Amino acid sequence: MSRRLVIKIAGWRADPERLQTGLSVAAAACAAGVDVAVWLAGDAAWLATGAASRPAALDGESAELFDVVRQQGSVAVCARCAQRRGIAAQHLLPGIQIQGAAAFVAAITEPQVQALVY
Repeated sequence: MSRRLVIKIAGWRADPERLQTGLSVAAAACAAGVDVAVWLAGDAAWLATGAASRPAALDGESAELFDVVRQQGSVAVCARCAQRRGIAAQHLLPGIQIQGAAAFVAAITEPQVQALVY
């Protein structure tokens, strides 16, 4: 059984370095062939909506890293975080889902899973 990496990114505007670090780790893991799932919470939920809806510009490097993760891993948005920001399923980029806390808990408690929070 291969290991899985679940990364929760919970910040963006207040701490852009937190976002950058989480995306860097996720993209590096994807490049290494690790099964990666990224969960977006707090302001990071805006990433899932695409450039036109983002309240602040995402720098080029972060955008490239996010694209790698979307293509090679999976991305989910915290349901409550999305609701608080008025983000609905139709606002999301293709392949991204809104999921609740129970799904996050299930993902991080599976055997052979390493969870990180940024």
